[in-house]
This record gives sequence, structure tokens and C-alpha cells, in this order.
Amino acid sequence: MSTQIFVNLPVKNLKQSIEFFTQLGFQFNPEFTDETATCMIVSENIFVMLLTHEKFKTFTPNAICDATQSTEVLVCLSAQSRAKIDEMVRQAVAFGGTTYKEPQDHGFMYGHGFQDLDGHIWELVYMEPSASD
Repeated sequence: MSTQIFVNLPVKNLKQSIEFFTQLGFQFNPEFTDETATCMIVSENIFVMLLTHEKFKTFTPNAICDATQSTEVLVCLSAQSRAKIDEMVRQAVAFGGTTYKEPQDHGFMYGHGFQDLDGHIWELVYMEPSASD
């Protein structure tokens, strides 16, 4: 059995977050979706649980950090190409997200990212196949 990862993120408005990530091409597992949470499918073994603040609070004794003011986590996803990164960042900004820095081009590796509606940082990175040889 392979290990799966479930990243849990608190969101202020679940419906808006679902709309935002749907517009970026993500799909959701209806079995794990209700008015308090949804399971966003990133890949076969990677999922992001978007939880209302009320639901998220049931999993932690700590206060929820405001991701627009403090960084709680950087979610980094690999991408198929530089063009896919640029397109997803462009779409994220068009649908209400923001960028927080310029693209980083290191020759063999390219990265850029965006902040979602709640300020969570999503890094996207592409590495030239020859860099891992």
C-alpha cells in the first residue's frame, strides 16, 4: 500500500474555495464533501482537505492562523512544464488569487506560485528532465 497525503487547510468560505480551485482544473471527491469540508484531488495519492474554520477547529487545540498575515505552510506541487506553471498562476490571479513574488528561473528549474483566496501559498515547480540524470 502506498502512502497517501491529506493536507488540511482552513478556508473562510468553502463554496468560494471550491469554485476557485475548480476553475484551476482540480476535481473533488463527493464522498468526502459536505457543507463543512471537501476533498480536493491533486493526484492519485495526494489530497487537500478544505475545511471551514469551524470544522478545522475540531482537529486542533491551536488557534487558526490568518494565512494573509502569517505563513502556516507552503504547498509545493510539481508541474509538467514552465507554460503550465505560468498558465495556472495566470488563472489563479484571474479568479481572485494573488502572486507574492516574481517567477524564479534557475535554468534547470523554474518556479512560480500564487496565494489562494485565504492566503495559502501554492508553489509550482518544473524541473528539466535532464537535471535529474
